[in-house]
Parts: sequence; C-alpha cells; structure tokens
Amino acid sequence: MQSSPHNPPDWQHAPERSNLLMLRTMSWISLRLGRPAGRVVLRLIAGYFLLFAPAGRAASRDYLGRVLQRPVRWSDIYRHFFCFASTVHDRIYLLNRRFDLFQIEVEGEHLIQQALADADGRGLFLFGAHMGSFEVIRALGCRHAGLQVAMVMYEENARKINQMLAAINPAMQQDVIALGQIDSMLKVTACLQQGKVIGVLADRTLGDDVMQPVTLLDGSANLPLGPFRMAAILRRPVFFMVGLYMGKNRYRIHFEQLADFSNTPRGRRQIEMQQARARYAELLEKYCRRAPYNWFNFFNFWQSASDKSK
Repeated sequence: MQSSPHNPPDWQHAPERSNLLMLRTMSWISLRLGRPAGRVVLRLIAGYFLLFAPAGRAASRDYLGRVLQRPVRWSDIYRHFFCFASTVHDRIYLLNRRFDLFQIEVEGEHLIQQALADADGRGLFLFGAHMGSFEVIRALGCRHAGLQVAMVMYEENARKINQMLAAINPAMQQDVIALGQIDSMLKVTACLQQGKVIGVLADRTLGDDVMQPVTLLDGSANLPLGPFRMAAILRRPVFFMVGLYMGKNRYRIHFEQLADFSNTPRGRRQIEMQQARARYAELLEKYCRRAPYNWFNFFNFWQSASDKSK
C-alpha cells in the first residue's frame, strides 16, 4: 500500500499560519526582553489555536485520546498547543545559541560519540520526529565541537524553514538540505563524508514517497519509506533522537540505536528497512506515552493510512 504521488500528504494541505513579520517581532521581544516576556505571549497564541483551529483541535483530541486512554478535556488540548508553542518559541534561543537558558539532560549520548568514533570520519543519520524539539541537538554541538548537524527535509518545507532561519539567525541557513533537487543526494553524501550528522524528521514524507502503514498507538498510520531507503543506500548507521520538552526551561534528549546499514547486503536491504521502520514506530509510541503533549502532528495522522491505500 502506498500514497498516490498525485495526492500530497495531509500535512502539506495544512494552512500556513506562521507569519515572518510576527516571527521577527517575537524574536525581537524574546531576545531583547527575555524568555519570560515571550512566554506571556505564548498563552495567547495557544488560546487562539484552541478556539480558532478546529482541524488542529480535532487532531489533538484524536491523538490525546489514543495516548492518554481517557476522555480528553479542553485543558488537555490547550496544554498540547502550549507545549508546541513553547518549543517553537525556544527555537529563537536555541538557534541563537543561548543554551545557558535551558536545563538539558541527555540519555544515550555515548552511543552517538562511539558511533562517530567508529565511523572513520564519516557521518551518520539521526532520525527524529515532529515531537519535542530537534533544535536542542545544537546544544550538544556546542559541547562537542566535532558534532555538526545538517537537516534534510521536503523541499517546500525547507524553503519555509530557511525563511524562518533568516528571520532568527541567517547563519543557520546552511544547515538545511532540501530534497527534490538534482544535487540533493550529492549534498547529503558530501555532508556524510565530512563527518556530519544528517537529521531527518522521519514521521512525514520527504516528497512523492512510498507510504506504508505501521501500528502506532493501537491504530494504523502511514510512515514514509524514503528516509530508511536513503540511509540504506548510503550504508550508514541510524539513531533515533527525541528532545522532549519537560516544562519551564527543561528538555530531555534521548538517543537510541535504530539500525545500521553499514554492512547490509543488497539482498537484505528491503528486510532491514522494514525492520527499521517497525523499530522507529515502537520508539515513537514509547516516547509519546512518556511525554504525551510533545507530539506535534496536528492533522489526521491515523485515518490517512486507510485513505491513502485506496
């Protein structure tokens, strides 16, 4: 089963509510007046989405019902939106390297260090999700000068992210690689050869990609095959990473080994790709249950599995 190339995933249809002028204004307020002042505005933003984003509210209720396994209250949905707004707001500081503002705990850091040490100067893949904050990985880059992260993402999303980065910190734009261009894979390969870590948010398609269902939170949901195919073709190790927002100024980063395609024979590539996707879904569910308000896919994630297979 797979998605049709003529029917883009639901998240691509979601209205773009971000506004660069508002982002620049928030960035100015936050950097000049401090994080507490910026967080006051977040309360209003979360309330706005609660009242005036019915599709996002419905998706939140569906997800929270699955993960909390109880009736969902309006306060739960508000908390979900506020958690999302908090991580977006904190990007302003993380992208400006204000790591001193945060308490960041790390579990499994030694796995990444050992893998990079064993990689003979080549990099690896770090698969995350639209959960918590991927930007907190930059805090580790500050502690370890050799850890450089380049993000790979869907072309249109990369354009929007680059606009956001230009509004916050233009120096960060070089860290984003857009797929769908002639030289995209060459750029990814070059980064790996330079020993960089390639970050991929693997819970959404990277373009006109094959989508296959997995079991997630007692339902069937589509996950793309593309990120796993890319790692397998380039024969690199893959680690799972999530930066959970724990409230106030606290984040907790978790690393777990996901797959290692370094020595995978061509004949076993499909099998190991499927095993990696299943393992990825297991880890997604594990951390959704551990920090339920950190999941940020505000669209009909589960129904898409049956719809797109028709």
